[in-house]
Amino acid sequence: MRRSRATAALAAALTTQLLLSGCSSDSGDGESSPSPSASGEGSADASPSGSAAPAKGDAEVVETLTKNLEAPWGLAELGDGDLLVTERDSGKVLRVDGESGEKTEAGTVPGVAAAGEGGLLGVAVPPGDDRSVYVYFTTESDNRIARLVYDPKKDEGNQLGAPDTVLKGIPKGTTHNGGRIAFGPDKMLYAGTGEGGRGDEAQDRESLGGKILRMTPDGEPPGQGNPEADSVVYSWGHRNVQGFDWDSGKRLWASEFGQDDWDELNLIQPGKNYGWPEVEGKADERGYVDPIEQWKPSEASPSGLAVAEGSVWMAGLRGERLWRIPLDGTKAAAEPQSFFKGKYGRLRTVAPAGKDGLWLVTSETDSRGTPSKGDDRILRLKVR
Repeated sequence: MRRSRATAALAAALTTQLLLSGCSSDSGDGESSPSPSASGEGSADASPSGSAAPAKGDAEVVETLTKNLEAPWGLAELGDGDLLVTERDSGKVLRVDGESGEKTEAGTVPGVAAAGEGGLLGVAVPPGDDRSVYVYFTTESDNRIARLVYDPKKDEGNQLGAPDTVLKGIPKGTTHNGGRIAFGPDKMLYAGTGEGGRGDEAQDRESLGGKILRMTPDGEPPGQGNPEADSVVYSWGHRNVQGFDWDSGKRLWASEFGQDDWDELNLIQPGKNYGWPEVEGKADERGYVDPIEQWKPSEASPSGLAVAEGSVWMAGLRGERLWRIPLDGTKAAAEPQSFFKGKYGRLRTVAPAGKDGLWLVTSETDSRGTPSKGDDRILRLKVR
């Protein structure tokens, strides 16, 4: 069962007390998180130096790469450093020059039915294959993943081939469509899905909603590594997963939207149940995996996630800030820090950009923000 409201209230009180006593970073607009670190099992380290990441880090915006994007959502870096960026509502895939920021239109994905939080969402490019582009999008009937051939030598706006459906039948909703996709270190395709606002989907092992999925590039069960050989379901009990990435030890970390109590950072293990809708946040209940860290939704509402310089970096929508969670193996090395609180508005996507860099995509034009002139933007960050 879910934790009692009394327990939640006590946790909130402790959170407030920690916030008032927390210290701030001296640079990069960083501040300590009110949520305590969780201990966990672990051996290997996730930082580049082979030891726990330092308690304090920094994030600096070194460049605004491009402006005037309309509801940008997914981002994938090509081999030459240019970026493919999806626009949720228009269904367009844009190519952004990684040096100049110049935008060109690769094409529009047919069949996108944008409504609410649905539309053209995640994008991924297989390692070493810039000709294949994978997209996650909402149709009139479901969410699905498709592969398109990309030929940048064709005329602008006509560079994407017809979509070849890789996986369909992911539940859709006005909210909670998930949408992030990426290729893992094992060359498998991973997807974070939402339960479409229907919590029972997350606990239904036969449903693709409220899950993290793992599949071959053709959308088939991998045969090995998943809990069931004939299923693409990797983990379940999720409410809405919009961000995940792997650390140097090939461990999978994922962000998750909570409801009223707690947003989560989870360490994902195959075949594990992450609790939704039975539990939210750290419940310490048998059969469910507790998050490594948790936040009040007003401070996070996390979307994109990336691992860089031994830390998890998590973009917050409602929280309008970038969170840094330093890692020590399978646990947090210290309390999270936040950066840029309120400075750039809602933050949708964060992705690696070289050894010590990140791409950060704002989300002020998604109907829930307050756009300023030039929104939305892609920022280049230097982090440590």
